[in-house]
Amino acid sequence: MALPTRALTSALLLFLSLLLTSPVALAADDIRAIYLFKDVMKSNTTSLQKSGFNTLIIFGIGVLSNGDIMYYSNTPGSQDVLVASGGSYVGGPALAEKVRSLKTDPSSGVTRLEICMNSQNIRNLMSYPGPGANTNLYRNFAALREAWLLDAVNNDDEHLYDLPSTVTFARMLGQIGYRYTTAPYDPYVAQFWISLVAQANQGRSAAQGPLLDRTYLQCYDGGANNNPPGWANALGMKVVPLLWVINDSKPVFGVTPAQARARFAQWKQQGGIAGAGYWNDYDIEKMGLSYREYGQVLKDLFPS
Repeated sequence: MALPTRALTSALLLFLSLLLTSPVALAADDIRAIYLFKDVMKSNTTSLQKSGFNTLIIFGIGVLSNGDIMYYSNTPGSQDVLVASGGSYVGGPALAEKVRSLKTDPSSGVTRLEICMNSQNIRNLMSYPGPGANTNLYRNFAALREAWLLDAVNNDDEHLYDLPSTVTFARMLGQIGYRYTTAPYDPYVAQFWISLVAQANQGRSAAQGPLLDRTYLQCYDGGANNNPPGWANALGMKVVPLLWVINDSKPVFGVTPAQARARFAQWKQQGGIAGAGYWNDYDIEKMGLSYREYGQVLKDLFPS
């Protein structure tokens, strides 16, 4: 999720907030999230389970041109893994057991698992063969959901922004049983995200709840000047602001637990947020940081 920096002005946010006349949708206010950039087979599972996070978002899922699904490890010494092909889970029992344990271990505080992907190949696959239940893509996502006990798919599209295919794909995932979430950063394409929320959730009953039920807003790097309350007004739903932990990739954007606490507390006071989260576990472990300290910030500000 490394991004080119663009400024977000108050005037632009005010304009965005006027695009919708409906009030900000109600949402649970206790979301405590972290993105898992590191290979889950090598990450500190115990700390992820017990440091206060209730939502883990596994980064690095990719869809191939034939609808097969890859897990890209993003970790030195690890290998990328084909996890779903031909409508079956093929990622191996060890990986499936590790991912499931993040939520199912009796000592875990995690209640929601998501996978994060971009939109590569989605437009073509939604055009042909389409989103039908007999397609390779549909069956692969169904198999992966069952194998990993997944709750949602997170859209980290930062380049394509094709609305029709994205809506079709989101609705396909909804038919399988997933929720759909987003991770915007760029205010200059805010209309894409506004339209996506509206169209993905169109026709959903109160009993069903929204298909697109969370927006994780990047407030670092290219989204460093984002204002969560402004985005919430524009989208018509509460958002979950994300900050980047201390890191050596782009250290200017890294925050300590104390700095994260101050910023999250300010946004909470302003309203329009449903919790908060971090990018990412790899840097916490690489830099010798404390999961407990970062997690405690979220537990204090967004208790269950």
